[in-house]
Amino acid sequence: MSEHLPGYQARDFEVVDYQLCQLDGTGLWFRGPRPERLSAGEYFVCIGAAQTFGCLCERPFPALLQEMIELPALNLGYGGAGPFFFLKHPALLDHINKARFAIVQVMSGRSESNRLFDSGGLEYLTRRQNGSMLSADQAYEDLLRPASRPLPGPSFMNKLVRAFIAPPGVRRLVAETRENWISNQRQLLEAISVPKILFWFAKRGPWYWQRYNRAQALFGGFPQLVNRRMIESVMPFADHYVQCVTERGAPHYLTSRFTGERVVIDLSRDRGDFTGTWEINNYYPTPEMHEDAARALESRCRTLVSHHGAPG
Repeated sequence: MSEHLPGYQARDFEVVDYQLCQLDGTGLWFRGPRPERLSAGEYFVCIGAAQTFGCLCERPFPALLQEMIELPALNLGYGGAGPFFFLKHPALLDHINKARFAIVQVMSGRSESNRLFDSGGLEYLTRRQNGSMLSADQAYEDLLRPASRPLPGPSFMNKLVRAFIAPPGVRRLVAETRENWISNQRQLLEAISVPKILFWFAKRGPWYWQRYNRAQALFGGFPQLVNRRMIESVMPFADHYVQCVTERGAPHYLTSRFTGERVVIDLSRDRGDFTGTWEINNYYPTPEMHEDAARALESRCRTLVSHHGAPG
């Protein structure tokens, strides 16, 4: 399998032990420990990307929630995942639909396919033209490169044009990618037969001002490319919607779980195309943000537990 999740443990071993375990019937590795029993109705499930998985966090929100509501959590957070990742693995849906309820994180739009790139449901893209693989950041940076070239006229006009005028075809490609995300998110929610909470967990709200001078300005913060219109399009397919916008605890200085001293992690140990090191986590949710997420979800989850009947 080409999925790269186990790289998180190699990269982050000094900071946290993810207790990775393979989920029966899937061939995929997820964060442990998994519930001792996966009988129908005896656990809840959390679906999402690295934020749900809990990168660089000892106790992510699924683990905190299971203590709050006294029901085991099955953490199906998967690095770089978008909605299609869960659709393409029917065995995951079998586990999801045996849960008491499901929390479905709003995942990134950069993990979607389009006419130029095949994502396979993850952020690592394959260029359809020649089969080469590259990160979504690099793929879109390449598309936006024409916007960085100097234009005749005053420099302030150059900056304005580069920021708000998309290179040829890019605006249409972004629109296509967003429509694919909406379609796959709807299908995923419709495929989940148990009560489901659509969960926005990010440092920004659903609205953002996109620009075309570089990939990060186009994407916005996580969940990249997702905007309010997209959320409003899929909300009717969930039973509940919970939003947690927080930056509490940032920046997050990384420390050794063995010594308590500050440490540096090597990003290349996760994936070969990544370079550099981190001593501060400025991307993934901090431990404090996970606490905020659990508190935001607690009331709704308690209601779903108390109203539980026979498993669907």
